[in-house]
Amino acid sequence: MKRILQVCFVMMILLSAACSREEKEANDRYVVPEDTMQVLPVKKDLPFKVKPLTEEDIKLDRELLYDKYTLDDVYPYKDTVRYVQWNIVRKCLAFIENMQADSTTTWMVFQNYKNRNGESPLVRTYVRDEYRRVADTLGVERYQSVPLYLHPDTLTPVRYGRDGSISKLIERTGNFYRVKPITLNDEWSVPVRYAKSLPDSVVFHHVIFVDRNNQNIATVEWKERGHWLIRSVNPATTGLHRPPYGKTTPLGMYLIQEKKSRMVYLKDGSSERGGFAPYASRFTNGAYIHGVPSAVPRTSIIEYSYSLGTTPRSHMCVRNATSHAKFIYDWAPTGSSLVVVIE
Repeated sequence: MKRILQVCFVMMILLSAACSREEKEANDRYVVPEDTMQVLPVKKDLPFKVKPLTEEDIKLDRELLYDKYTLDDVYPYKDTVRYVQWNIVRKCLAFIENMQADSTTTWMVFQNYKNRNGESPLVRTYVRDEYRRVADTLGVERYQSVPLYLHPDTLTPVRYGRDGSISKLIERTGNFYRVKPITLNDEWSVPVRYAKSLPDSVVFHHVIFVDRNNQNIATVEWKERGHWLIRSVNPATTGLHRPPYGKTTPLGMYLIQEKKSRMVYLKDGSSERGGFAPYASRFTNGAYIHGVPSAVPRTSIIEYSYSLGTTPRSHMCVRNATSHAKFIYDWAPTGSSLVVVIE
């Protein structure tokens, strides 16, 4: 009996080896055609999450597309020095890439330029300045802003959201969108008329950084994950708080919403034409990135001003050399380019 079991065991081993050999030979004879390999489906639902990027993961290379008036990373200013704050730029770029990691996100932009969608209701707690202008307790003015309601209350808004701000759409309920603004905490409800959804195809690959503290501007363009290209680094002039007409350029992240080859402006406190600013790209309220203004009666374009890169002096806009404003005007797609104002 023992002899029979040994023979059976040997036969099982030999049979298994023969089957393995035949299977290998069959596999060796079968070659997948190249054209078939190209259309094989790729599994999209990975069993793990992509690790979020950090500031240290962001690589920046200078590959300028505009090379006039270019600033060094550190440059002299009067009896001190100024900087291009690449550390903050990297941190913001990591944030921008991480927020786009979920390709199913629907992006919304707040819109109420010149109260076109209606004056926002009064917030629950507000302040009124000496010029009778209303703002929430965080300093965001009612004019040109959108009302934000703390979900699920939709009776009285709690604060205002700036025109041009970006949000993630969570859901629509009746006449309200429930959203998560990328630069605010909590989820908020906003009336449908104050928010516009962006196409599913939108990706934020063009970003403009405006530095209020150092009075400079830098443009960067996405190349691949974690890798961005510096396209220009220039002096700029931001807004000065000079009520009732002058306002600081607000900190935050905004979408370029529209462009004007010549943005006409009025004289302060008047309906009379004051002049024009060339190659203007609007990102929030009445704030544009534009070239050097030409005041009436002048009608020709001015290329450069000695005041660029010095101290804030515009009404809210970001002044540039006119040729650099034109570069941004041509380079940054409307509706998918971000403007990040830092300190």
